[in-house]
Amino acid sequence: MAITVDRIRNMGFLILRMVLRFSFMVIYNMVAIPTYVLYLIALQPVRLINRKLFWSIEGLMFKWLLAMVASWGWAAGYTVVEWGDNVHSITEDKAVMLVNHQATGDVCTLMFCLQDKGLVVRQMMWLMDHIFKYTNFGVVSLVHGYFFIRQDKAYRDQQLVLLKRHLEMYYRSRDRKWIILFPEGGFFRKRRETRQMYAKKNNLPFLRHVTLPRLGAMQVILNTLQTQQENGILAGGESSLLDRKPKGLQWVIDTTIGYPNADPMDIQTWILGYREPMITHVYYRIYPIKDIPMETEALTDWLYQRFVEKEELLSHFYETGALPPPQGQKKAVSREMKLNQWLFLVQCLAFLSGYMWYCVLHYLYKCLF
Repeated sequence: MAITVDRIRNMGFLILRMVLRFSFMVIYNMVAIPTYVLYLIALQPVRLINRKLFWSIEGLMFKWLLAMVASWGWAAGYTVVEWGDNVHSITEDKAVMLVNHQATGDVCTLMFCLQDKGLVVRQMMWLMDHIFKYTNFGVVSLVHGYFFIRQDKAYRDQQLVLLKRHLEMYYRSRDRKWIILFPEGGFFRKRRETRQMYAKKNNLPFLRHVTLPRLGAMQVILNTLQTQQENGILAGGESSLLDRKPKGLQWVIDTTIGYPNADPMDIQTWILGYREPMITHVYYRIYPIKDIPMETEALTDWLYQRFVEKEELLSHFYETGALPPPQGQKKAVSREMKLNQWLFLVQCLAFLSGYMWYCVLHYLYKCLF
């Protein structure tokens, strides 16, 4: 009987915590997102005078919003440990990040990981499924310049044309740095069977923990943004040309996300916090853009090989609970991600700004009506 009572009590506390967390997040979104939009409307004169300053301010507010999403999981005990190459050394460079996609929680995990990566969050571009356009962050993501892609086969060619146009219009004009891409084209659980059948039919690697990636978006990104250079130095050119010619992509960051027991986290868990505290593992491997083949067949093989490596990494992780050391090293070194305490001040600023805008709009309404 005591055990039953304890279980009921624990369940009651869990439900109460979930309700309180959900209520706070709804209120925060109702305040923070309109405040973000109103600030940008008020700053339109700055955009006309100094576009770079405008997008710098927008990027700072955008980073704060994503930091709050990251903090929801952090407050529930969901942390991230990073392995592999040190990406801090290239946060000022232009790069494309390739990530395996298991669940909606991958997005929250990346929001967490990127918080301490310099200006990356403020200047990144993300390729997301079009369904995210209709979430609470849809307006914010559209303003910041994310590209929402439809995965349906009927739209595939059209989407690649739209992606190329989007990159040409916004990537350099807004001084974007990293592009985040899920090359698998959807969630692992939804695509596993069809991609495994495709692999068998075409004598391709049979993967159990990831799926064979699609080439289209990656190829468009490389063709649109790559210039003839070697890690930021134009090949065969003089240094004086660097200031006149914009840099293209300099790196590819192969990123692998692993969840304990191969049980991925969804965004509902991140928000409500009903799972036990857990650690998500993220592994990075950096490739110079000059080493990436541009021909279709060679690029396809290269991309497939990266996901074969992801398969090996995840197999090792699920068996041992740790990720292997980078090539050429004997010991793997991990780093636990932590969020800064300034997030409390950001929350206070969001609510104070919301109250300020409420007063402004209320005053304008009374003056007009």
